[in-house]
Amino acid sequence: MQKIAPSILSADGSRLGEEIAAVEAAGADLLHIDIMDGHFVPNLTIGPGLVASLRHRTRLPFDVHLMIENPERYIDEFAKAGSDWITVHVEAAVHLHRIVHLIREKGVRAGVSLNPATPLSLVEPILPEIDLLLIMTVNPGFGGQKFIAGMLPKIAAAKRLIREAAPEVLIEVDGGVTLKNIRSIADAGADMLVAGSSVFGSGDYAETIGAMKSLLAAPTVTV
Repeated sequence: MQKIAPSILSADGSRLGEEIAAVEAAGADLLHIDIMDGHFVPNLTIGPGLVASLRHRTRLPFDVHLMIENPERYIDEFAKAGSDWITVHVEAAVHLHRIVHLIREKGVRAGVSLNPATPLSLVEPILPEIDLLLIMTVNPGFGGQKFIAGMLPKIAAAKRLIREAAPEVLIEVDGGVTLKNIRSIADAGADMLVAGSSVFGSGDYAETIGAMKSLLAAPTVTV
């Protein structure tokens, strides 16, 4: 069954602890935490200190997405802060294999992310050594963007590649996931779906997450 990962980038930053407790109670499977440095992407978010403080507020696994330059400098800090997953961008990692092994040495699951315009061929050599492939379906840096429909074939191609090369690797999709498109994204091959504004911008977190899970659980209709 696919997992729903609300992204706190779209939460009310003045009451993060309450927001996290609310989505946990609403049925979220894990929490997606975007780390931005204002260089790799044009936005600045949070650091390992805040991640560590949030770790005490929830039992949800932390899916930490590093959208930063030189990610190897911060792996140890985010691991100590309580990350269960740490994902780095292939575009920002000069020595990708070394960073992936560093993440795993810390006892954390390792992920690699691709921006929309980055081809799958760049991650093919590393697939057997990672736990997660994160496919961005918007250009990273801001929440609330519209899903790039042209990414569906890329997700499907990634699923085929993973089946052949590394069947245990999960596919995560981040960007513009809504009630209208979540099923088509899952059908293309996504195992984990990041939902930011579609959850935190809704009036009822439990209703929205429940509706997403119902759509994912519904049988496929063939004509």
